[in-house]
Amino acid sequence: MAAHHHHHEPQGAELSTAARATLEKSGEQWTTMRAQIFETLAGFDKPASAYDIAEAVSKAAGRRVAANSVYRILDLFVGANLARRVESSNAYIANAHPDCLHDCIFLVCDSCGQTTHIDNDRITSGVRSAAEAAGFSPVRPVIEVRGKCADCD
Repeated sequence: MAAHHHHHEPQGAELSTAARATLEKSGEQWTTMRAQIFETLAGFDKPASAYDIAEAVSKAAGRRVAANSVYRILDLFVGANLARRVESSNAYIANAHPDCLHDCIFLVCDSCGQTTHIDNDRITSGVRSAAEAAGFSPVRPVIEVRGKCADCD
């Protein structure tokens, strides 16, 4: 297994197309609301909460969208690998490569909130191995490193 994953990072319409294909491959429908929520999430430059997304979609659609509806769709997106949840922030980011399954490492800046997603299969497989050695069956390791980004350091 390679130490680092390297991906083409689709953006905009290309990312939405990749997300739609991945969701439909899992047997789910790409509805108008799901598309709006994904595109809104992908448009944030930092992790966004369900409330942030609901507010932005509500403004764009000209009607109120409930945060509960957004949470349900975000849960679906996480399960389908379209989004990742930044646990410590209770916020979400769009997965820039939804067709690739791997564990993620988040670098979270305590000053500005910027969150960088990196892949390092060597580290994440080591976490999985350590969990298994302790008699634990890991389902979704979440690794977050808190600190300061280069812009805030």
